[in-house]
Amino acid sequence: MGRGKIEIKRIENSSNRQVTFAKRRAGLVKKAREIGVLCDAEVGVVIFSSAGKLYDFWTPKTTLPRILEKYQTNSGKILWDEKHKSISAEIDRVKKENDNMQIELRQAYERRGCELPAAQGTDRH
Repeated sequence: MGRGKIEIKRIENSSNRQVTFAKRRAGLVKKAREIGVLCDAEVGVVIFSSAGKLYDFWTPKTTLPRILEKYQTNSGKILWDEKHKSISAEIDRVKKENDNMQIELRQAYERRGCELPAAQGTDRH
């Protein structure tokens, strides 16, 4: 005899919701492990609880960067370019700001007739 069907909607009782989450998370990870072993598939599962706690599972020899790279290659979707552009622009901005501060510091030392201390780690770029 099979189990009865339940209506798929948010469980209002928080303790029941937590128990259901734990059981279903375990079931999902079990299925991911099984498909990985049975079919020699690369599988990755990432789950965040309603409290924000991270749960993840990766088949052996699988990593998040590897899965994302394969996804991006096979789907043609670009996942990280905008973030990388933003970070690169921020790095350029900080480098320019650093250069300007060094110029100002050098000028301040020159105005006072002092010698600039020797720089440590001259390879900045």
